[in-house]
Amino acid sequence: MALPSGFRERLEQMEQTRNQRLSLLQEVQITKSQLLTTRLSNIRFMEQRCLKLDQKITSQRCTISSLKSEIDTLNSKYDHNLQHIRVLKCEVEELVELEKEKERFYGLKRCEMEEFWAHVENFAVDCRMEVQELRNRVNELKSSFVELQGNNGYLSSAEIAAAEMRKSELLAAKENLDRSLASNYQIKAQLQKQLHCMLLDKTKK
Repeated sequence: MALPSGFRERLEQMEQTRNQRLSLLQEVQITKSQLLTTRLSNIRFMEQRCLKLDQKITSQRCTISSLKSEIDTLNSKYDHNLQHIRVLKCEVEELVELEKEKERFYGLKRCEMEEFWAHVENFAVDCRMEVQELRNRVNELKSSFVELQGNNGYLSSAEIAAAEMRKSELLAAKENLDRSLASNYQIKAQLQKQLHCMLLDKTKK
């Protein structure tokens, strides 16, 4: 049985419309698939980028931790060196003070030596004067002895007493001179010994 032409045309139009819709649907599906693929690719790219960033962050954290450890080590060394510098500074200050004390000691000893030599000079002058005085007295005694021989060895009691007194004075002066010489020799020996010790210490240092 043949279909009416109008119905057939209607069927053909419906088939054509369905085919168009199917074609559009396929295009939409293809577009969606492409869009999905692109989005998945972007997501993978972002994931890769995030992974690289995580790795970079991890590396940076390791670097920061290493730098922090180095900083702590340097701080520890700095504190140690600072303490060592403080100890050295104290030792230097002690050495400077010791050097000042040594200079004061040497200055004092130099003054003592100068005073000693001045005393020695004065003592030498006094000794020369006393020796000259003793010589003068000896000469007087010689003159008295010559006079005694001229008088045939006769002396009065007053002359004998004066001679004895002069003899006692000369002996006392000689004893005083001997004591002064002994004392000064002893002082000279002590100062020479101190000076020798000072020079040895200075040579060692």
